[in-house]
Amino acid sequence: MINFFKRLFGTEAKPDLKLLIDEGAYLVDVRTPQEYAQSKVKGSVNIPLDSLSSQLAKFKDRKHIIVFCRSGNRSSQAKSILDRNGFSNVVNGGTSDNVKQFVK
Repeated sequence: MINFFKRLFGTEAKPDLKLLIDEGAYLVDVRTPQEYAQSKVKGSVNIPLDSLSSQLAKFKDRKHIIVFCRSGNRSSQAKSILDRNGFSNVVNGGTSDNVKQFVK
């Protein structure tokens, strides 16, 4: 119950994106292919939100997963989908610009 309130009110500690990326996190851009083609984060893959559920096998055995999009809304939905499917190592990176600043 406490974790629920932490997530609800944003008191949960923010993950260290730089550290996760440095450790080889699987970077997943959940924007549309058209958005992805316009601006990519180096080392990321494009798995659009609407096809995420049918591509869960791509997430298996990943140590860290960071999902992101244009505004953080679709990545929040993607994190929820992955959480519901048993992936506990997923971080919502928010926007592509936010993630991009930590990629070498």
